[in-house]
Amino acid sequence: MRYFVLFFFLIATSLSLQAQDARFNRDGVMRDTLDKQRSARSPKREKQERPAIDLYKIISVENDTTVVDTSLTVEKLYKYNYLRKDNFELLPFSNEGQTYNTLAYDFSTQNIRPLFGARARHFNYMEVADINYYQVPTPLTELYYKSVFSQGQNLDAFFTMNKSKRFNFSIAYKGLRSLGKYQNFLTSTGNFRFTLNYQTKNKRYDLKAHYVAQDLMNQQNGGLTDQALLNFASGNSQFNDRARLSVNFEDAENILDGARFYLNQRYDLIPQNDSISKNRIQVGHILNYEDKFYRYEQASPATALFGNSFVTSNLVDRTDLEEFNNRVFVEYSNDILGTLNFQANHTYYNYGYNSVLIQEEGRIPNGIQGDLIAVGAAYKKMYRGFQLKGEAQTNVVGDFSGLDFKAEASYELKDKANFSGGIHINSAPANYNHLLYQSSYENYNWFNAEAYDNVKTSSLYFNMQSNNWLNASAELVNIADYAYFAKNDLGLTQSFQAGENVTYLKLKLNKEFRFGKFALDNTVAYQNVSSGMSYLNVPEVITRNTLYYTDQWFQKALFVQTGFRFNYFTEYNMNAYDPVLAEFYVQNDQQLGGFPLLDLFFNMKVRQTRIFFIAEHINSLVSPSDYYSAPGYPYRDFTFRFGLVWNFFL
Repeated sequence: MRYFVLFFFLIATSLSLQAQDARFNRDGVMRDTLDKQRSARSPKREKQERPAIDLYKIISVENDTTVVDTSLTVEKLYKYNYLRKDNFELLPFSNEGQTYNTLAYDFSTQNIRPLFGARARHFNYMEVADINYYQVPTPLTELYYKSVFSQGQNLDAFFTMNKSKRFNFSIAYKGLRSLGKYQNFLTSTGNFRFTLNYQTKNKRYDLKAHYVAQDLMNQQNGGLTDQALLNFASGNSQFNDRARLSVNFEDAENILDGARFYLNQRYDLIPQNDSISKNRIQVGHILNYEDKFYRYEQASPATALFGNSFVTSNLVDRTDLEEFNNRVFVEYSNDILGTLNFQANHTYYNYGYNSVLIQEEGRIPNGIQGDLIAVGAAYKKMYRGFQLKGEAQTNVVGDFSGLDFKAEASYELKDKANFSGGIHINSAPANYNHLLYQSSYENYNWFNAEAYDNVKTSSLYFNMQSNNWLNASAELVNIADYAYFAKNDLGLTQSFQAGENVTYLKLKLNKEFRFGKFALDNTVAYQNVSSGMSYLNVPEVITRNTLYYTDQWFQKALFVQTGFRFNYFTEYNMNAYDPVLAEFYVQNDQQLGGFPLLDLFFNMKVRQTRIFFIAEHINSLVSPSDYYSAPGYPYRDFTFRFGLVWNFFL
């Protein structure tokens, strides 16, 4: 199916390109092909200036628009990583592209149906909200490169252009290969993206579409052995070559593979430029088809760690999910009444395995399959300076019940600050791998779909964004019937549902202080779990402090940014990692953390090129070897990395 979709995209793009006969000149003005060819043959053609940077637009799936930014700021430093996002609340494993331990949680999801499992492999899995669309006056290219941990590279290449003023396409590929410093910990991943953005001449029809294919593979070693952990902590120089440290196994890998076709189209029944009426009625349709699987392979079962196995060699566990969702909606807008949206959804889902397991305790079915129909509504209105928003949706037909309700109000104070706050209530089934899981390991088989209640989450939140004052956020979350993974009485990972409510508080502050050419950027998060502490573990304090210097050198031809970045989080019962499930599980026996991470960086900007030189974790050269990403998995040692982000404007 995924190859058919890709073939369809290539054909459609080819036909669209052939059908266009117009171009942008470098001022962003349309000219036909013949005029451009004549101009190119003229020896007296005047030099044309590049279009303004604010004409290069980035459009989210929610139609929020930003512009291409080629500046070098401290925020760009924070996003210069494999995820291309600020990872303040994440702790990476030792090799690039492996998983991340979670230091702070976000419970803002609005799903009302189960999610696919293997969540530890989803940090770099690009969802619908991660895909952007573009509008550019001239072709735009961006290249991201960063060195990795031995024998590999990380490259993200992106290209977009407008074939006409109303038709844009983009193509991108992010690839990574990194051997890593420890045995059997190689990473090899690829994310391919292709997008279309089209609008008719009268602006009444709008289309956004994308195709994404992702293949994320990690070798797994089960962490260091007990003796290797002692050798690591000893600081003995003969183990500075981390490949000398023995691991629990050297013959396993897990893979998350997926392909998605997404189509979002809407049509104005009443033209937007209709001067007679201020009413606007839109109808729309969203199609989302995704086919993905997770596979765990191991040459010889590690029974000492994961229990008995049904096979003695060539263990292969595979979990599949096919999901096909169609949404139709009608949206009414009026200057007085606001915007009201009604929608209906149909989802077909097919999750599971190719076999049925019959045990003495009962029968483990091979899948969960069915249809869901959901309805919903949304409303937003500007009233006396307040932006009011509300949305709700619920499942009305199907085997899964689900409900989501969100209400929010925001206010902007004379360009000094923006305040927002709201309430969010969600009731959704636990993820699929909590409801049903099959494995060649005997104790990794369960069926809880009929026994588990919905996970019910309610939260109050507040945000303030201000360049003049500070950025702040507060969130109080209560979770009933929380689903989590932990060790059972046999010491093996299994799914559980919490017997008491989890109450979680998170406060986060950010403020930058400037002293001439020096700046100190500070981000601090405080967390507290007042009930359900056995089910949700977080560090009490997380902090990041960056002291840096900026200046323009060589007659302002070179912009320089250099300084130190300090990260720290308090000691806590850090979640452990299970490579069979590709999930983190709760453990309450070992406290880790409480170690500083100090980086030295020297970054430069030359025209549209940002160049990065970063010495990571330099304090590990003199500090004790007490830094871990998870129990049994040491954090990264000192390493020097470099790379760039380069934009081309043609």
